[in-house]
Amino acid sequence: MLRPLQVSATQFSRSFARYREEVHAVGVIEVTSHDRVVGGYLSPKELEHYRRLKLKEREVVAVEDIDDELLDAIKNAKYGEVSE
Repeated sequence: MLRPLQVSATQFSRSFARYREEVHAVGVIEVTSHDRVVGGYLSPKELEHYRRLKLKEREVVAVEDIDDELLDAIKNAKYGEVSE
């Protein structure tokens, strides 16, 4: 991925059609206000990458926080099977 393009919020809103096309080349456009990033605009490819990463996130549970239901789920889990 290329370095994100930084654009002021004012410029982004005034020239959205330009940036809508340009995002395909750069991947990510960082929208700034008063020299700090306030948001971003992702290309479809980067958005799909973000979604795949979100699916891979895991919840961390401390041992002392494990209840009987979770303990049973762990005991009965089978490798390669995904529970819902």
